[in-house]
Amino acid sequence: MTKQIADLILSGNAVFTGLTDQPQPAAIAIAKDRIIAVGTAEEMKSLTGEHTKVYHFEDQLIMPGFHDFHLHVMDGAVTMDSAYLFPARSEEEALAIIRDFAESRPDEPWVIGSTWDSGYWDTQKLPDRYALDRILPDRPALMFHAEGHYAWVNSKALEIAGIDRDTKNPAFGIIGKDENGEPDGILYEKAMGAVIEHAYRFTKEKKRELFANFLAHAASLGVTAVHDLFATESLAILTDYELFKEFEDEGGLTARLHLWPALDGDLEHAKQLRDRYQSDRLRVSGLKQFIDGVITARTAYMLEPYADDPETRGETTFPADTIKKWVVDADKEGFSIRFHAIGDGAIRLAFDAYEEAQLANGKRDSRHSIEHVEVIHPDDIRRFKELGVTASMQPDHFAMSERGVYTARIGGEREKHVFPIRTLKEAGARLAFGTDFPIDVLNPLLQIYRAVTRIDSSGKTVWHPHERISLADALKAYTSGSAYGCFREHELGTLEAGKLADIVVLERNLFEVPVDDIPEVKAVVTIVDGKVVFDRANELAVK
Repeated sequence: MTKQIADLILSGNAVFTGLTDQPQPAAIAIAKDRIIAVGTAEEMKSLTGEHTKVYHFEDQLIMPGFHDFHLHVMDGAVTMDSAYLFPARSEEEALAIIRDFAESRPDEPWVIGSTWDSGYWDTQKLPDRYALDRILPDRPALMFHAEGHYAWVNSKALEIAGIDRDTKNPAFGIIGKDENGEPDGILYEKAMGAVIEHAYRFTKEKKRELFANFLAHAASLGVTAVHDLFATESLAILTDYELFKEFEDEGGLTARLHLWPALDGDLEHAKQLRDRYQSDRLRVSGLKQFIDGVITARTAYMLEPYADDPETRGETTFPADTIKKWVVDADKEGFSIRFHAIGDGAIRLAFDAYEEAQLANGKRDSRHSIEHVEVIHPDDIRRFKELGVTASMQPDHFAMSERGVYTARIGGEREKHVFPIRTLKEAGARLAFGTDFPIDVLNPLLQIYRAVTRIDSSGKTVWHPHERISLADALKAYTSGSAYGCFREHELGTLEAGKLADIVVLERNLFEVPVDDIPEVKAVVTIVDGKVVFDRANELAVK
């Protein structure tokens, strides 16, 4: 039998395979789309042929490609092409960014922006439509809050969407009103939909451009696989799985896309999608739905009322019985299910639904997950292991919201159980990390940094130091943890023979750099299926 010869061999002094907790000197041999061997440089000589390309990376870190377990592809692509408002520290600063952006895009019908957070502004007060009207009196504007669950719009946007003082709130949505009963320009949850429907009417060519930009950005960050989760009904207008398929057919899909359409009771449609998209690069992996909203808007569903507003504890997006029925039915058809659940009430309801599915359908390896897990009741922590549920988390989220505002919402007692990453891990939960892009930037190393430091929004103070995890565990959550979460641990997530060759080379060894430098470390080479999809220094020929 002829010995397989490698197309490509990568070697270095710091190879993190994900099978141990420290990088080691090693070499990786790749043939076609697979890793065929991992060993010493000496051992690779027998796999080296006349046409084998060999690269040595000295002390740069070679590791499995980053596998983002939670994001929103096209929504993120739009945000990359929009006004970025997170740096604003006052309403006036936000308006200046919006004005400059609008002037730079005079031909765009809508002015779209994202990631403002008035919790960081000097007044800590929500803005209103009249502020936007001052700079954009005749052009519709849509500015998403940092958490993506409410938006700031101007009068022109409200007019186009047909929202006025007599418009009723949709189910699980609120149209903010001023003291005179007029819409104030803040739209919560599903109330955003009427505006988004108009703002996001892009041509096919524009969508292709946006998606291509997203893929290039992901490759530049070492992201080799992503999970495109159903965002909201409002954003359904952006969903275009056929566009993704076109890229795959043309050979342009440079990251693996795992699709999670809506859990909404329409299982026939879900099964059709699952049958249609089921390749190595593009597949329906399950279904996703929201149970609640977010803490800062008081739309997260809590077991007890909010500390700073005893009149509410939030609400669920759908009645609990509906949610449970959808889960039981979808679980019976073999779907994995993922729930956005931020409040302790929402997390408990998600567990109850998964438990009910087990009782109704029998235990199976379902790999359901709960997304975000921000404020959990301690009694529910053990249920991750008991029910085999993945804890899908985005560590930088706890540093995005202004800590004082966040804590004021939930109060001191619940604050003890905020983003309990290490507690969950030690209780046997399987962790999978992602960004929730565009809620956060796509850079995986920002999430890694936050998981190992727990530095809060001040940039100085550690929030619950006992919840820090090791660098190795954080990297595993972003690679093998995500692969396990979608039944792909046999082919993704670690560097070992037989697995698909999805690899990133970082410019520095994360295990040797000062921890504060981690977010600044860049990817130098990204490989998917054994093919170079990004090469910062043009050291490797793109094949």
